[in-house]
Amino acid sequence: MTVVPTTRSGAMRLPLVRTRVRAAGIDWPLALVTAAILVIGSLLVWSATSHQAALTGGHPAEYLKKQLVNVAIGLILALVVVATDHRWVRILAPLVYVGSILGLLLVLVMGSTINGSRSWLELGGMSLQPAEFAKLAVVVGMALVVAERTEASRRGVVGTTEVLLMLAIAGVPAVLILLQPDLGTMLVLTATVLGVLAVAGVSRRWLGVMLVGGVAAAAAVVRAGLLKHYQIDRFMAFTNPGLDPRGAGYNTTQARIAIGNGGLFGQGLFHGSQTRSGFVPEQHTDFIFTVAGEELGLVGAGVLIALFAVLLWRALRISLRADDMFGRVAAAGIACWFAFQAFQNIGMCLGIMPVTGVPLPLVSYGGSSMFASLMAIGLLQNIHLRSTRLLR
Repeated sequence: MTVVPTTRSGAMRLPLVRTRVRAAGIDWPLALVTAAILVIGSLLVWSATSHQAALTGGHPAEYLKKQLVNVAIGLILALVVVATDHRWVRILAPLVYVGSILGLLLVLVMGSTINGSRSWLELGGMSLQPAEFAKLAVVVGMALVVAERTEASRRGVVGTTEVLLMLAIAGVPAVLILLQPDLGTMLVLTATVLGVLAVAGVSRRWLGVMLVGGVAAAAAVVRAGLLKHYQIDRFMAFTNPGLDPRGAGYNTTQARIAIGNGGLFGQGLFHGSQTRSGFVPEQHTDFIFTVAGEELGLVGAGVLIALFAVLLWRALRISLRADDMFGRVAAAGIACWFAFQAFQNIGMCLGIMPVTGVPLPLVSYGGSSMFASLMAIGLLQNIHLRSTRLLR
């Protein structure tokens, strides 16, 4: 017999956190592959910064320590999400969304400008990038809307009203991110939204209209002059890297040289010539994959990509096995987010994607990206725990 906790008035009480998370219910392949990526990422950040005295202040392990702190905080946040009752995840989702919107608004009012983008909030000596949390908020918000609407109507079909509501959920943070302007996050968010809509069951006609509309909107943004001059130069350098090899094309050129130096097995961790010399800008953040390519070679970089492939496989598997629309759409949305962002980051290091300044999830140095990514992993585990519990 199952006893439902109640209040003194007899009403059902909703537990905020489960008292215990069964280890057997955890998706262990997802947990292990996440741990492996975190370990590799920390080592790559250490290698990218250990020889840069101007960056570390003469302490080679300075950024390794900071990254480990980021990982520890991120893991705590992930555990909180895993342990939170599934019903409370849905109840708290609107608060997460509103919080991300407020953060994006604060950035426009009092944010700090780094690398041409007004994307950061300085809080007590710590920098936060609200746009990173907005990715997770949009995925959860869209999943909640489609779940509530379809479950309430019991139709199981996503109609025009649901599509418009989901686009409104994504549109508000998208506009605020574009005003920063943060083109890289905007591209990731766009790909994520399209993935969520496809998984939710939106008709092909809607998807086609949105693709055409997206292209038209991009052209309008360029014509309206909303993009910074350096962002346009990056796209021009992508189409022709030799156009400005010492300016807009410098990052891509140096990144490709570093990866090319790695060969099959790499030059060895902490021994990459381009990495030690500091020729690749922002190597511990946006261009972290160049460290893997140069020091671990094709084999080591391939292993890192394979680990991401396993992570995406587990996310999609969790989506397929989810017992409700919210879990199914949220898990698939996280998979789309990680897939496109990883492709964008690795692609710009290889020269097959334009330089847009997005981090490699779970690998690049940075607190905001790490926190949001590990919270997303925690949500995947939460959805998996609920599904396995109901199957028993």
